[in-house]
Amino acid sequence: MSGSSLTTLLPNDVLGRLERVRLQPVRRLTNPSRGEHLAGKGGSSTEFADYRDYAPGDDVRFVDWNIFSRLNKPYMKLYRHEEELHVCLIVDASASMKYGSGETKLMRACRLAAAFGVCALTSVEKVSAHVCHAAGTEPVRLPPCTGRKSLPRLLKFLETVEPGGDYPIEDAVRDVLKRHRGRGIAVIASDFLTFGDVPGLFGQLQAAGLEPWAVQVLSPEEIDPDLTGDLRLVDCENGAGLDVTRAGDLLGYYHDHRLALEDELAVQCRQRGGRFLPVSTEEPLKDLLFGDLRRRGWLR
Repeated sequence: MSGSSLTTLLPNDVLGRLERVRLQPVRRLTNPSRGEHLAGKGGSSTEFADYRDYAPGDDVRFVDWNIFSRLNKPYMKLYRHEEELHVCLIVDASASMKYGSGETKLMRACRLAAAFGVCALTSVEKVSAHVCHAAGTEPVRLPPCTGRKSLPRLLKFLETVEPGGDYPIEDAVRDVLKRHRGRGIAVIASDFLTFGDVPGLFGQLQAAGLEPWAVQVLSPEEIDPDLTGDLRLVDCENGAGLDVTRAGDLLGYYHDHRLALEDELAVQCRQRGGRFLPVSTEEPLKDLLFGDLRRRGWLR
């Protein structure tokens, strides 16, 4: 790609690489429609659906050799006998997600949601997106869409997300599932800084036929705080304050709690056939997408 950018969320060179990358679910939770993920029972239709770029490891039987002979570039033919994966993107946009001295947590969450959405749409999978702000309000929703033609809609939807509100992530997931239909993957981008029921959150997703992919987004200041002296800490979502004397003495307890939460999230996802990854907003996006996520088997 060249010229003007399609989106402010992802550079053109990253978009181009994502179009050749595929999601790699742990299980095959698909729906009887079109897509790239073969269901266990297979299928017999040969109705053509779309083209996509060839990626290493693809079955060469589905390369369009006529196009290859003209352009000297391999393209894959997609057929409707393959079953559809529904990729449900859930972005935590509560007030705590606006934190960060450089890139905010919300911006990193939207970038990651956009990346997963691009991979899914260019694979002819169904994608829906949900942004969760304030408790007591409905999540803002992009209805299910599919195909490359839907890329601008998804990217524009995620570009316009603004932080603010006090929506606990476990309540947000529950409300998303009231309107969601379809089996597949639920990608949740959140800081997961909640006092709520984390095991219940992932249990709801599993019961709905969704494989949980949880990405915990934290700022460098949250991963390794530099606090000394006497401080007043204020909850950015509910305004509650806490006076702390000798904050440095509490850092050990904070790190223990943060790492315990990380371990719990990882265990809960793994027990439900899903995946978990903690990320920092300062990690280069390309390293995260094409390094960490590919090495860990999220993408191929």
